[in-house]
Amino acid sequence: VQLQAYGGGLVQAGGSLRLSCAASGRTLSSYAVGWFRQAPGKERQFVAGVSRSATNKYYAEAVKGRFTISVDTAKDSVDLQMNSLKPDDTAVYYCAAVVPGSDSFYYIEAASYGIWGQGTQVTVSS
Repeated sequence: VQLQAYGGGLVQAGGSLRLSCAASGRTLSSYAVGWFRQAPGKERQFVAGVSRSATNKYYAEAVKGRFTISVDTAKDSVDLQMNSLKPDDTAVYYCAAVVPGSDSFYYIEAASYGIWGQGTQVTVSS
C-alpha cells in the first residue's frame, strides 16, 4: 500500500485546514492510522491517531481541542481537521499506517508505523 497526504497550504493564524490521507493498493480500513508532523530542525512528533475500528482516537496535548481525526469510509481516507491554527503548527504533516494488533489499538510512536506518506506542508502565518 502507498499513502498520500494532501490538503496542506498557507493559512493565517486562527484559520483552518483539512488534511486527507489516501491509500492506494489496499484499503485504509485495514490499518490503524496516525498523523505526525515535523518542523524544521525538530524531531517528528505525533499529532493524532485512530484505531482500525475508528472507535479509538488519541491526540497530542498540543492539538487537543483544535484538531480532529476522522475516518471517511466513502473516500477511504483518514482526515485531519485542523482548526484555530497557530504559527507553531507550521510543519510538514505526514500520515502513517500500521496493521494493528487489535481493531481497538492506536499507536503514538513513529517507530510503530511501517508505511508513510510523502508529507504535505502546512504553514501558518501570524
